[in-house]
Amino acid sequence: MSAQPQMPSLGTGLVAAFALSLGGAALLSTLSPWLGGDAARRIVVALLGFSYVLYAIANSGERVGRLTTVACWLVAAAGTWVLDLPLAGYVLAHVGAVWIVRSLYYCSGLLPALGDLALSALGIAFAAWAAQRSGSPWLALWCFFLAQAFHVLIPRSSTGRSTAAHGGTDDAFARAHRAAEKAVRRLTASAR
Repeated sequence: MSAQPQMPSLGTGLVAAFALSLGGAALLSTLSPWLGGDAARRIVVALLGFSYVLYAIANSGERVGRLTTVACWLVAAAGTWVLDLPLAGYVLAHVGAVWIVRSLYYCSGLLPALGDLALSALGIAFAAWAAQRSGSPWLALWCFFLAQAFHVLIPRSSTGRSTAAHGGTDDAFARAHRAAEKAVRRLTASAR
């Protein structure tokens, strides 16, 4: 997507983590008596995944490809529902889809995307640990989304080149653009 994504703040991520975990736990406790535990969990996982994807897209600053991304995510989510995967596989598929969307919108290379994947895996591990220790859906969701809030600390590019003086990434296009501007300035100065 874009070369320099806008990053949400850690505070924004923490607020989103709290809201998603609270909303997910409330929805799970509401749906479980009516639909049964497994169906309620699957619906909550899908809704939280979709909500997180919308949050990630909205905070990326990227304008291109939003509808396509949402449509692809919905197709993937429907596919996991139709395949009737075991709950662990279902959760992993949704977390994987969220990771792909976040990597597309926030990462500019393989290493940052792998770091983001490791963060997603860490979030799953924390959530599983919290669920096993406490039995609390809210705490499990909070641990998962809390870990996800820290994705803003992952470097977005593996090149490490900083070009704050130029106001953007120092890629070949930016260097060529600066060289062209310099050449135009010289031409206009010599024409006077």
